[in-house]
Amino acid sequence: MSALLVNLLHFGRLLHRAGLDVPAGSMRYVAEALPHINLGSRSEFYYALRTLIVHRFQDLSLFDNAFNVFWEQSQEANTPHNLRDRETTKRPDQDERNRPRPKNTPDNQSSARHSSLIEQVATLSYSENEGLWTKDFDRFTDAEVNEAHRIMTTLDWGLGQRISRRWTSGHGPALDLRRIVRRNMRYGGELIELPSRTRKTKKRPLILICDISGSMERYSRMLLHFTHTLSSSGRVGPVESFVFATQLTRITHQLIAKPVGDVVPTLPQTITDFGSGTRIGAALRTFNTVWARRVRSQGPIVLLISDGWDRGDPEVLRAEMLRLSRSCYRLIWLNPLLGAPDYLPLTRGMQAALPAIDDFLPVHNLKSLEALAKHLNTLPARRSAPFKFGYNHSAARDRVSL
Repeated sequence: MSALLVNLLHFGRLLHRAGLDVPAGSMRYVAEALPHINLGSRSEFYYALRTLIVHRFQDLSLFDNAFNVFWEQSQEANTPHNLRDRETTKRPDQDERNRPRPKNTPDNQSSARHSSLIEQVATLSYSENEGLWTKDFDRFTDAEVNEAHRIMTTLDWGLGQRISRRWTSGHGPALDLRRIVRRNMRYGGELIELPSRTRKTKKRPLILICDISGSMERYSRMLLHFTHTLSSSGRVGPVESFVFATQLTRITHQLIAKPVGDVVPTLPQTITDFGSGTRIGAALRTFNTVWARRVRSQGPIVLLISDGWDRGDPEVLRAEMLRLSRSCYRLIWLNPLLGAPDYLPLTRGMQAALPAIDDFLPVHNLKSLEALAKHLNTLPARRSAPFKFGYNHSAARDRVSL
């Protein structure tokens, strides 16, 4: 029974995140009703949940999609919730609804949107192994890496919109002088209409720079999966991907052109310095002098993934970090070691880099990636402050309690 109660809590979270109005206390009523229903009957379980949770007619289709997706996943994962039979759970009016309909009807479009939304949210609400979300990447098995990659593709990696220099007609803060002249000529030159214009917006670009040195070997495999997910998602603007140890290598085309299973295992053989020492400052100097003007579009977000163990000159790292931060919208350093509660950025590399960093965040498990996705989705349209100088150790310890 305990496993079923845990799954019920996940199901309630799924319904809430999918937009269904779940009254407070509904899941407690469901738990109290469980001893009085036959858990071996899928239809009886379905009707019990629907009766106690759904209170609006327009939520029925959303509930049906969520129930079928979530509890089907639970059965395939062999979770012991005692729903063994496979009988169909059609409502009395489903025969009428299941008749063939023309494509692209409003009902079909709404159902498709519901199904897509449920499929995306269900992955976040349920996992074969609940501990997978908090398990460190360095302890993942091959099967868990594949499952984690699937979960990462469902996270919302929207980076927001950047304001373009181009204008478009619409209600905005500036007058559109050409349209004013053109429209008011019909009135003999009198200013009767005053159309305005506003700035266009575009998807914000992203630059990924990932450390693949020996000190990052435990995390490199999973972080390359993460890099591939962002590069091939299509939900962000232009993505440029680089890896470095003692030198910088661009891997943008490999990540876009090939599936993750084909490209990640071959990188150690194709990159000569894979797993070697770390020279972050030298790699960033190569990016700033060779690649920045080629790949950097306006207002990119830069994700620099490294543990900060640098063998180069810290003054070079400091200068190149400041140079990089001045040319991007936001510079975010992702450190897998930040997931440890007692971690402090005391290495020479981290001390040199911290003054130029906007956000210093952990990247050691799926929970930290989910928090990163939420953070990226809430970034303002304009950069409010140039830098966040210094580092708050107590705040960092609070952040890494994921």
